[in-house]
Amino acid sequence: MKRLAVLPLITLALAACGQPQPEGPAVVQAEDAWCRPTPNGVLVGGCYVTFVSSRDDRLVSVASPLSQVVEIHEMRMEDDMMRMGQLEDGLPLPAGETVQMRPGAEHLMLMTLSAPLAEGETVPLTLTFEDAAEVTVEAQVRQPDGAEADHGEHQ
Repeated sequence: MKRLAVLPLITLALAACGQPQPEGPAVVQAEDAWCRPTPNGVLVGGCYVTFVSSRDDRLVSVASPLSQVVEIHEMRMEDDMMRMGQLEDGLPLPAGETVQMRPGAEHLMLMTLSAPLAEGETVPLTLTFEDAAEVTVEAQVRQPDGAEADHGEHQ
């Protein structure tokens, strides 16, 4: 009988030895933000950001004064074709993992730009997360480097 009383105490002690979780809301770092230049007359543009979150979180929306609508998109293979679509539930950001948006994968689509994006300009992006505080970044408008350019030209 005494052994049964000790079992819950051992279980409780083992549970307390687990990985400590950071306290408070998630903190998301957003870095290396950039956008592709758009040809004259094109009012749709692609942007990319790299994220690291202290806790599980999700990018749920993005805004920019240069575009009426910004959507979070992904590229995926479907029926032997590459398809692009909006991530309706946002972009998951697992705790401690680097999530890199890049051409041919997850990206931001500026759907109704007020003017084409020219190389050398910057694009302000306000990133809203499920739990973390809002973050604003200045995305550099530039051509993709060699590794980024290999993923396709659509976005």
